[in-house]
Amino acid sequence: MTTLDFRETQSPESLGSMIDNESVESEPRATHREWIGLAVLALPTLLAAMDFSVLFMALPHLTADLHASGTQSLWVMDVYGFMVAGFLVTMGTLGDRIGRKRLLMTGAAMFGILSLVAAYSVSPEMLIVARALLGIAGATLMPSTLALITNMFRNPRQRATAISLWATCLLVGTIIGPVIGGLLLEFFWWGSTLLLGVPMMGLLLITAPRLLPEYRNTGAGRLDPVSVILSLASVLPIVYGFKELATNGLDPMPIIVMIAGIGMGTLFVQRQRKLSDPLLDLRLFKSRSFSLALGILLLGAIVSGGAALLFTQYLQLVQGLSPLRAGLWLIPDTVGMIASSLLAPVIARRFRPASVIGAGLITSAVGFLVLTQVHAGSGMAVAVTGIVIVFFGVAPTWVLGTDLVVGSSAPERAGAAAALSETSSELGIAMGVAMLGSVATSVYRATMAQTLPADLAPEVAGSASETLVGAEAAAAHLATPLATALIDTARDAFTHGFAVTAAISAPVMAGVAIIAFILLRHTRPSGEPAPAIPKEVAPSEVEPALVFADA
Repeated sequence: MTTLDFRETQSPESLGSMIDNESVESEPRATHREWIGLAVLALPTLLAAMDFSVLFMALPHLTADLHASGTQSLWVMDVYGFMVAGFLVTMGTLGDRIGRKRLLMTGAAMFGILSLVAAYSVSPEMLIVARALLGIAGATLMPSTLALITNMFRNPRQRATAISLWATCLLVGTIIGPVIGGLLLEFFWWGSTLLLGVPMMGLLLITAPRLLPEYRNTGAGRLDPVSVILSLASVLPIVYGFKELATNGLDPMPIIVMIAGIGMGTLFVQRQRKLSDPLLDLRLFKSRSFSLALGILLLGAIVSGGAALLFTQYLQLVQGLSPLRAGLWLIPDTVGMIASSLLAPVIARRFRPASVIGAGLITSAVGFLVLTQVHAGSGMAVAVTGIVIVFFGVAPTWVLGTDLVVGSSAPERAGAAAALSETSSELGIAMGVAMLGSVATSVYRATMAQTLPADLAPEVAGSASETLVGAEAAAAHLATPLATALIDTARDAFTHGFAVTAAISAPVMAGVAIIAFILLRHTRPSGEPAPAIPKEVAPSEVEPALVFADA
């Protein structure tokens, strides 16, 4: 096994592999071995994405089988995402220290074993603990795969293509999770949805030793346990608070928890500044491209996360589709995102990445304008068309923004950079679900207060005014004419809330597009070769290039 060790050879604020002294072609090109290795890395990428959504279909079955309470069912669903978000920074930095392939294989082995434990859980508590440990194992997969891609594909053009394929695996995994879960439940018990990780991780463990190289920073010191604790104490409360706000609306306790998390985050930052070998090197943020791309990824995730939540609810609650059929209606959206992800690097060969990202976000804003026309009787065409346009426009931001983040960091810090990219996406989605979900809920309640049928009993009116699910439950106990009127009113109120959030999201996306156009304009198009660097000019002073070409 060949180990490539990276030591401090450049300042962290330099633009790393994005700068080439003479021409982008001087970077070594990947061989067929690296491209086969990329196929190996697709396995954990698909699995990590699928595990977020595969239990959507199985939740009612496991709740009944394990006699789980409502709170326990929520923890079964959410604890995996909590732990992934909390441990991303730690695992990304740990991979830089001990070796990214070693961390990936260790995490894969843990994931396979814990998948078996989770599938055969005999109590809600056992399943919750197994899912929590799966989240820790899952946190090793995402930064390790992205960091390995960054190191395997040193040629910026090939790296962009590889990252677009990596992003495609993420998108496909997220969408097919519920579909595969529904198919498995047609023939097997709920635990079968959790066993997907066993063969996939087994195949990874067999192929990785031969096909994946090892990368680590031998100059790094030991992991600081206090920094790990402070990292968890900052990220977990913030993600938890946003999810609670999305579920229960404005409530003092989640806000207090989030404030506590921000306080822990402040202590974390202060400690990193004092350490000679920090868990998170804050000097990464001195790179303009790194910081701007990370911020744009966060803002894009906020808006798209809320849109995804409301669209899936619209399919199931307003259109009355089963989770499996709703998942199938997400396929056009997935196809659009895949096409956009693969086209973005090609287009960026001629145009500046700022222009590609900005144009994509403007396109997304147009999609949100289409979604403002959704109402209960508009049918599927308007909603599906709007959401396809939205995510077709967002996809270039994920691909090119991720490449800017990891490409702006020094090779020995690729794991930490990849972890920050993933953390910003996780946090952004949680924020979007909470904020836009709260807006939609507020609009729903205000609309219902004005349009509820007059003949409803007070307790029925109160339940129906809270959520669309509550309205449908209340309608089940009413006479047919009144029940129909209540459901129609509730669906109108929900779609009105959906349309209002779309109207808010459109100018937000346009604003982010303007930010990208202006602040990332210094990044050159891929077809333009990097200029020679005079000896008296430091590398960090040269305009960076983001370069793409066919694999």
